[in-house]
Amino acid sequence: MSILKVENIHKKFGRTEVLKGVGFEMEKGEVLSILGSSGSGKTTLLRCINFLEKADIGRISVDDNVIFDASDKSKITSAQIRKVQLNFGMVFQSFNLFPQYNVIENVTLAPKLLAKEKDSYSANKKDIINQIEAEATEILAKVGLSDKLANYPCQLSGGQQQRVSIARALALKPKILFFDEPTSALDPELTGEILKVIKNLATQNITMVIVTHEIGFARNVSDRIIFMDNGIIAETGTPEEVIDNPKNERTKAFFNLISQKE
Repeated sequence: MSILKVENIHKKFGRTEVLKGVGFEMEKGEVLSILGSSGSGKTTLLRCINFLEKADIGRISVDDNVIFDASDKSKITSAQIRKVQLNFGMVFQSFNLFPQYNVIENVTLAPKLLAKEKDSYSANKKDIINQIEAEATEILAKVGLSDKLANYPCQLSGGQQQRVSIARALALKPKILFFDEPTSALDPELTGEILKVIKNLATQNITMVIVTHEIGFARNVSDRIIFMDNGIIAETGTPEEVIDNPKNERTKAFFNLISQKE
């Protein structure tokens, strides 16, 4: 049973069709990297799956349960969208941390808000809060930030801020973790620390989709590669098949260009 199934996703912005029938499936624990040139539709695809954008055509299922079907014209409420989004954790290019909260507060804010919606919250508030904070502390230790719990975003490097955003996504216990070019806002010397964190997560059976331009990293961490071109999946397969031995001519041209730049 696939944990994620994406079927025939189309998305237009005005007259520009950005996604032209994209579909793929993932198994639990799989790491999938999405490569392609700027404007190929990579980020739009992630945003459609995560309900940050609404696809015009297509269907999305998680654990064989349909969470989105464009042919269903019934209105989706904001509460329903939020519930669906809990399936996914999203790490953006920019860190999107709340500057008024310290590290532990940034990571625990969403879990605490969700906990308040449970019927058992009032009677067990102290225990629930303690558990959330203990779990957040453990997650922050995994990303190497045990000594930064009381620091504010302005007191952290870019790499440290991105590690906080990864911890924040993990704190919601998502079924699938999305990364949208997580190193693009970082200086080159900080990129390595984020890639190391993601590589470590890949060893923990966490299902991940990574949009990246880091070809070497994608080759080393991914179970499977999707190469997107002009709104479609031009090629998919293992890193060896797609990166090292591509069959599609445009895929070959892309990787040849990248290798020349390196």
